[in-house]
Amino acid sequence: MSEAAPGLPDSPAFATPQRAQLAEAMRELIDAVMTSHDAADNALVGVAEEVRRLAFRLSGGAQRTEDAGYRPRSHGDYLPRSPIVGEASPLSPRLDWDRVDDHVEGHGTFTAAYEGPPGFVHGGIIALAFDEMLGIANIEAGHPGMTGTLSIRYRRPTPLYRELHFRAWVDRVEGRRIISKGEVSVDDMVTAQAEGIFVQPRPELAEQYFGPRDA
Repeated sequence: MSEAAPGLPDSPAFATPQRAQLAEAMRELIDAVMTSHDAADNALVGVAEEVRRLAFRLSGGAQRTEDAGYRPRSHGDYLPRSPIVGEASPLSPRLDWDRVDDHVEGHGTFTAAYEGPPGFVHGGIIALAFDEMLGIANIEAGHPGMTGTLSIRYRRPTPLYRELHFRAWVDRVEGRRIISKGEVSVDDMVTAQAEGIFVQPRPELAEQYFGPRDA
């Protein structure tokens, strides 16, 4: 039975090897769209039509415009869908992460889809990555919470096509407030730093946001 939703059966794994394989193929397609500067118009139209056929083949024409079609029961249900670390998400650059002592570390490479200034990662993407990595650090420390504020200090541009190294940790806990910090570096040179204040919602508010745990 599910620990996050007592009384309900565990949901089947979303991030199967087959779905991860599809997500990786989609990342290749996204990169091709962003970098195929000399593609002919008829080639672009032909690929677009083929992609639509494949989308219909996968979904059967079902429209998902109101919800994600699933109920999250644990962190393992939604992290695979993450636009930053999700192995099942074609939007994700696939930052691999692990817990190391009292912090978490992540590494990965951002490609053309994440460009802001030419040759560098968009600052908003850096903020998104920090939000995710600090949140994971909170979970690993046993203090999950929702983002209240997130402050980023951009020390220098963060390059595309280079492996980046993220570190994130819980700095302190003050009641329901979790203060976490992080940094990202390339070749041991820090390019940005973050500090976030996360809040553990009261049980009644968590139920309002996410639904009852025992229904």
